[in-house]
Amino acid sequence: MTAPELSLTSLVADPYGGYTRLRADAPVHRLVGPDGLPFWLVTRYPDVRQALADPRLALDKAHAAPGNYRGFALPPALDANLLNMDPPDHTRIRRLVSRAFTPRRIAALRAPVEKVAEQLLDSMAPAGRADLLAAYAAPLPITVICDLLGVPEDDRHDFRAWTDSLITPDPDRPEAARAAVKAMLGFFTGLIERKRTAPGDDLLSDLIAVRDERGEGEPEVRDVREGEGGDRLSEDELTSLAFLILFAGYENTVHLIANAVLALLTHPEQLAALRAEPELIDGAVEEFARFDGPAPLAIRRFAREPVTIGGVTVPAGETVLLALGSANRDPEQFADPDRLDLRRRENGHLALGHGIHYCLGAPLARMETAVALTALLRRFPRLALDAPVERLRHRPTLRARGLLELPVRY
Repeated sequence: MTAPELSLTSLVADPYGGYTRLRADAPVHRLVGPDGLPFWLVTRYPDVRQALADPRLALDKAHAAPGNYRGFALPPALDANLLNMDPPDHTRIRRLVSRAFTPRRIAALRAPVEKVAEQLLDSMAPAGRADLLAAYAAPLPITVICDLLGVPEDDRHDFRAWTDSLITPDPDRPEAARAAVKAMLGFFTGLIERKRTAPGDDLLSDLIAVRDERGEGEPEVRDVREGEGGDRLSEDELTSLAFLILFAGYENTVHLIANAVLALLTHPEQLAALRAEPELIDGAVEEFARFDGPAPLAIRRFAREPVTIGGVTVPAGETVLLALGSANRDPEQFADPDRLDLRRRENGHLALGHGIHYCLGAPLARMETAVALTALLRRFPRLALDAPVERLRHRPTLRARGLLELPVRY
């Protein structure tokens, strides 16, 4: 059904109040996006969780009805990524990259992440105040993911500007997003070629080796799919995978860290509890993800066939958006859901997805956030907001739940 008196602008301004009204009114709503096209918004926890794992809801844009999708167009070399794929290609590529995110490899990354966190805090300390987003929450994950991929330090300075242009494009400057895409494509194409010549001990070099490995008599460049050559990558898939690992590995963790700090600074009793019991940190990270996660919506899906969700039938080919932020505040699933509770039990939040599209980098994001918060609270015992909370601004989009800045003093 159509939600009365509710716009996307009002949802951005007051997402959790808007979600409360939507859940109370109906489980599924038909809304119209900024592009003028309709979509179906699913808001209640059981429906969102079930839909996340429903194979009838496809990520591949080929299942959108003609004229029913006008998403931002990436070139094929960046578009052939996991966010646009269903099995069997999704299964094949996820299996390849999952080797980089095993518990053992994440554990091995903890010490380097701790070192980066301490270096950033050392740089911040003399000033006594900073924009925590720019000085800490953003550079920490970008350093980690670039180290993982093997991106040289001199090539990292433009990534934040590029991702900002894609997540929150300026409607008055559409050329900025196009320029960012062109720059990222050129960067990754060049980086892959350089690593082909001089591979390193990094994930991208490993993926290039998988891409280029061939048997006797095979052509040097060949697009291979499951069943034709086992676990292999096409050239577009290789470039798209590097793009996605960098983009998602940076963007979500930045906002998870910054949102967690804001939640602590606006809930002093929870901040005091975490300072008194640092061992609460792992459960606290789960609660931060539930309470104010970085992704309000799961990646859009398209109904392969008529699909009934919460008693509402979505026609084939239409777009479905799953409101993770709403599901994570559903009072039918979580007791007192609008309360931040670092000791919350049974926290089956959906902030990082569910099913075969569950966030591949979730273990890394959890570890980075735990390390970042632990180091920050230890180093700065007088950490506080340096501006009234009502003046803080969030990104004007439902694509990400993130601050534009986070001024603090310490």
